[in-house]
Amino acid sequence: MREAYLHDATNSLRETHPELSASFVLSTRQRWVVIAAALLTAVSAAVDFTSTIIAFTALCTVMYVASLAFRLKLLRLSLGPATAITIADEDALALTADELPMYTVMVPAFKEPDVVAKLIDSVGRLNYPQDRLQILLLLEADDAATVDAAFASPGVERFDVILVPAAQPRTKPKALNYGLKFATGDMVTIFDVEDRPDPLQLRRAVLAMREASDDVACLQAELAYYNPTQNLITRWFTIEYLMWFTQLLPGLSHLDAPVPLGGTSNHFRRPVLEMLGGWDPFNVTEDADLGVRLHRLGYRTGVLASRTMEEANSDFVNWVKQRSRWYKGYIQTWLVHMRHPVQLEHELGWGGFNRFNSFVGGTPFIALINPLFWSMTAAWFIGHPAIIRAVFPAPVFYAGLACWIAGNFFCVYALVLCAVDADRRDLFFAALLSPLYWMMMSIAAAKAMLQLIFQPSYWEKTTHGLDGGAGGTVGS
Repeated sequence: MREAYLHDATNSLRETHPELSASFVLSTRQRWVVIAAALLTAVSAAVDFTSTIIAFTALCTVMYVASLAFRLKLLRLSLGPATAITIADEDALALTADELPMYTVMVPAFKEPDVVAKLIDSVGRLNYPQDRLQILLLLEADDAATVDAAFASPGVERFDVILVPAAQPRTKPKALNYGLKFATGDMVTIFDVEDRPDPLQLRRAVLAMREASDDVACLQAELAYYNPTQNLITRWFTIEYLMWFTQLLPGLSHLDAPVPLGGTSNHFRRPVLEMLGGWDPFNVTEDADLGVRLHRLGYRTGVLASRTMEEANSDFVNWVKQRSRWYKGYIQTWLVHMRHPVQLEHELGWGGFNRFNSFVGGTPFIALINPLFWSMTAAWFIGHPAIIRAVFPAPVFYAGLACWIAGNFFCVYALVLCAVDADRRDLFFAALLSPLYWMMMSIAAAKAMLQLIFQPSYWEKTTHGLDGGAGGTVGS
C-alpha cells in the first residue's frame, strides 16, 4: 500500500495529465518556439543590431507597463469595499459540534527538529471538536531528528504522524499528495511548520464556505508575520505580505482571475481537491499552480479574513533561497499553463488570460528585467553613452522614462499606503527603502532562472527558527 500511495503521490498528475505537470520544463512545441525566437533574434541582430535592441527594449517596456498597470488596478480595487470574506468571532463560535464537518489539517515538516514542538503546540490550539478534527503530521521517513523531536513533543498524541517514504522529488507537494491518501475530512487545509494560525480559522472557513457560491472550492486565509521588526529584511517582507494578502489576492478574486494560492492556510473542499489530482510534486510553488488549475476547471478561490502568523525570513542568504524557489515555481507555473495558450484563453476568457500572464508571468519578469533598465538608467546619467542614445529613440525613451519615474513612485507609494492602512507606522521607513528590496528580488530571480535550467524540481530548503524567539498574537 505504501508503494502504491507513493507512486500516486509522485506520478498521478504526470501520468493522467502530462501537459499539466512540471516534470519537464518545456514541451516540444515550446522548445521549438524558443529555438525559433533565438534564431530570429540572432539573424535580426546580425542584420541590424541597433534596431533589434530597440525592438527588444520596446517589447520589454510594453510588458513591464502592462504588468505594473494591472497591479495598480488591483491596488485601486483594494481601496474600495472589502472583498475578503469576514466571519465574526461570535458567528464562528456559535456553530455547534454537529454543524461542523470533518476537517483534515495537514502539516508537512522536513529537517525541522528545533521548531516541530512549537508547531504541535500552535496547531493544537485550534478551536474545533476533537472528534471532528484529523491532524496529519507529514514527516519524511528518513528524517530521524524531526521524527524523534515530534514524538517527544507534548500534545503529539492528538496528531496522526504519517511517515512519507524517502523518494525523489523531495518536495512539499509530494508529501501533501501522500498525506491526502489518509485524509478523511470533508474539508482539508495545510499549515507550515512555523505557522501560528488563528484558533477560529477552521470554524470561519466552514461558515464562509457555506455562505459562498457553489463554485468556490478554496478559501485562502491571510498570512502575516510574528517577527516583523526583527531587522530591515523582515520589515520589507511584512509590507510585501500586507500588499499581497490585503490588496493583490483580494483584487484577483474580485476580478474573477486565477488566484495563485499561498503555500499555507488554504482551505479546500476535499472532493474537488482529489478531482484536481492534488498538487504537482514537480512544481516548487505547487500552491500557485493548484490555484490556476482550480480556476481553469471553473472553480473559484475566495479570500478569508483570518490570519495565520508565520516567521518572516530574517537572513539574506536564506531569504534568497526561499524567494528564488518562489520565482522558479512561478516560471514553472507560467510555462506549464502556456503550453496550450489557445486552450488556456478559452478556459479563462480573454480577461483572465491577460491577468494570468500579467500576474503569474509578470511577477518574475519584473524582477528579472529590473537590473537591465536600472543599469541603462545609471549609465545614461553617468556618461550619456552613444549606445543608450541609439537604442532609445524618443518614443521608447519617454515611455521607459515614464515607466521608471511613475512606476517606481507608485510601487513605493503602494507599500507606504499598505503600512499606513494597516496602522503600521513602524514599517513606514522600510517602505521608503523598498528599492533596495527590489534589488534582492532581482538577485533571487536570476538564481531562479539558473536553477530552472539545471535543477528545475529541486526544493531549496528554507531554514526556520531564526526569529530569536519572537512571539506574536494570533487572531482573525
